[in-house]
Amino acid sequence: MSDLNKTTAPAQENTAPVDAAKGAEIIEKYEKESRTRKFESDWMKKLVYALCLAFTIYHLAYASGLRALQMVNIKHHAIHVGLILVLGFLLYPAFKKTSRKKMVWYDWVLVALSAIMPVYVFLRYPTFISTGFQGETIDIIMGTILILLVLECSRRISGPALTILSIIFLLYGVFGRCFPGVFMHRGYTWHRIVTYLTTDIYGIYGTSVKVAATYIVLFIIFGEVMNKCGMGQFFNDIANALAGHTKGGPAKVAVLASGFLGSINGSAVANVVTTGTFTIPLMKKTGYTKEFAGAVEATASVGGQLLPPIMGAAAFVMAETLGVQYGVIIKAAVIPALIYYLGIIIQVQMRATKDGLNGLPKDQMPKAGQVMRDRGHLLIPIVFLLYMLIWSGKTVIFSAFWTIVVTIVVAELRPISRMSVKDILDAFVAGAKSTVSVAIACACVGIIVGICGLTGFALNVAHTIISIGQQSLMLTLLFTMVTCMILGMGLPSIPSYLITATIAAPALVELGQPEIAAHMFCFYFAMFANLTPPVALASFAAAGLSGGSPMKTGWQSVKLALAGFIVPFMFVYNPQLLLENVTILSGIQVVLTSCVGVVLIAAAVEGYLFGRMNWVLRIISMAGALLLIDSRLMTDLIGIAILAVILVLQKATAKNKKTPAAPAATA
Repeated sequence: MSDLNKTTAPAQENTAPVDAAKGAEIIEKYEKESRTRKFESDWMKKLVYALCLAFTIYHLAYASGLRALQMVNIKHHAIHVGLILVLGFLLYPAFKKTSRKKMVWYDWVLVALSAIMPVYVFLRYPTFISTGFQGETIDIIMGTILILLVLECSRRISGPALTILSIIFLLYGVFGRCFPGVFMHRGYTWHRIVTYLTTDIYGIYGTSVKVAATYIVLFIIFGEVMNKCGMGQFFNDIANALAGHTKGGPAKVAVLASGFLGSINGSAVANVVTTGTFTIPLMKKTGYTKEFAGAVEATASVGGQLLPPIMGAAAFVMAETLGVQYGVIIKAAVIPALIYYLGIIIQVQMRATKDGLNGLPKDQMPKAGQVMRDRGHLLIPIVFLLYMLIWSGKTVIFSAFWTIVVTIVVAELRPISRMSVKDILDAFVAGAKSTVSVAIACACVGIIVGICGLTGFALNVAHTIISIGQQSLMLTLLFTMVTCMILGMGLPSIPSYLITATIAAPALVELGQPEIAAHMFCFYFAMFANLTPPVALASFAAAGLSGGSPMKTGWQSVKLALAGFIVPFMFVYNPQLLLENVTILSGIQVVLTSCVGVVLIAAAVEGYLFGRMNWVLRIISMAGALLLIDSRLMTDLIGIAILAVILVLQKATAKNKKTPAAPAATA
């Protein structure tokens, strides 16, 4: 009996919320960007704090439209990159074994060189203009130093993958004649490459840094201010109030809270830890397995970046890349994102029903009315942001600036959300630190994007993907999906999207797909790299919280997100899902058939609808879901018919089980 007690005891372990120290440890393990120095020296702490504060104040002042700071783009981008490099070399040691408590002499050299770069651009800009951006010897020397600084800073912060990829593209630019087939080009001198990448707005100071220096930095600051005034707690409380008491409640709470929060903060791993420290222990306590609990949190956190209105700032980046209004992106993103979350919720419900998992006692849950009275005012900044972006006609950066101001003012309305001056400054500093990792990755991506533009590499990839797909849209989509997931492994979401949009999206456009559908397709699969083994950072972080197997959690995440993997194929074949050229009737048809497809996918994965399903029914269910990808009426009717047949069979089976056997005849 004592042995039995020993083996069953662990089932009761770790159901309390994970403490902050454990959460921080998990973030550091799975998110390289969080492994910053922790200085012992007070003056170094104050220096970093002051620089971070200056970084944030500069970007807020620039966004406000302050006339004194209005300048040509390349100068603003140079200031942004220079500050990012300075903070990067101050905050991140060169190697794992390097001390994280003090600076090394060569880091001061790198900091000094980084600080010189924006000054150099300001001084030399008139020469850039007069020479037609041709570049002189001094420009090549300084440009080479800038490239090396960006590569080294990216290696420290994001790891070697993006740095190696950037170096490969630099070699490709120089030695183009040595590459085979369609990838061969004439090759460019180092002089031409450096000039293109560092003295104009096509490379390091190009589009990728533009979105970092305008949109990304402001929405990261906005997210940190919202977090400081208690928005994360509001999302968690309202999710508990709405779903905590229902069947499988803690898992639904994880989906709702992580979706809300993920749309604002844009970091899947940080989102996993922020909400997962509370939701994962409760899911385990309810009866979900460790792997399933971790997978729910991971899939919901990654999905937050697909969910309007902010999409982790991706909406603004995509709008800039495509040259369309923000409202166009939001309109296109809303239905696919809701279908993704519907798929997760349905699987959670099916698993809870199948395994008999109940929710938490309703009397222990917060009351929705009380939550809204306490923190409901924190929704005002989000409503204000939507108004500014969609109806006011103001620019994104101006709207973001005033939304931050409104958030600070609104937070003062109630004591529970009120921030002191130090709280606000701390949020500004946290925003600067969080921006460093994304912005340096964007600068490094600028090298890749620049070389693609100079050599025509993106078009060559597009032609190759199409030729491999043999002009078949489905095969081209499959090859594009694999390309996006490989390119997105281990990268922050925005740089990942920028790379995939540059390299993979043109293939779909070449086949006649709308640009917005092609970019959304690439964005979805770049995000899913965070879920899919072998580099499933969000899943592995969730496993660290749940105590489950990282690989099993990763594959369970894939199963939970399976509807999300199919949704991009749906909106390519059914552009009405993106609300493109849609009538009311066709829109209703597409949404309904998509929902039917999600139900069929969930039933196939869980092996349950109204009762347990055998493998034959599960295979038929998945086939029905795949048929619904096609927008033709016949395939839709077959898919719906399959669901109807399964429902009838399930109901009949359940009825037979309930029917009592006839009494035996007596002699």
